[in-house]
Amino acid sequence: MAQGAFERAKGQADRSTGDEPAWIDFYHHARLSADAAEVFRDLQNPKASLAWNQRAAAMPSGVFTRSVGMRLAIVGTAHLQARDLDHGLELGNRSVDILVRVQSSRAKDHVHEFNTALAPWRREPAVRDFIHRTRTELGIAA
Repeated sequence: MAQGAFERAKGQADRSTGDEPAWIDFYHHARLSADAAEVFRDLQNPKASLAWNQRAAAMPSGVFTRSVGMRLAIVGTAHLQARDLDHGLELGNRSVDILVRVQSSRAKDHVHEFNTALAPWRREPAVRDFIHRTRTELGIAA
């Protein structure tokens, strides 16, 4: 279906300029790589998630703040799945720094998933502080 959509987009290109329809601009390699990172995070495959994230690192300028904050939470969760608490918390905190400026239930869902992945470290002071931060700044229940 995706291939068909791309073929139709080529057919909708402005014949005089070769420009593709505006809706296709959202779908670029970095965006699809970011989506793959999320899929592999969901599949509990942090190695693949982090590899796809490297490909997504070149997302074009002008991406939405919400997208950046969500991606940080997604990749932070992959680091937690790989048992890397320090890097995970670093990305989780950067995510919250960004997401406090937006209103998005989808973004909050990603932070909630991050919090769930913190379960093995619940007794760690830094984890308790992070959970408290998400509760007070984003209204996310642990």
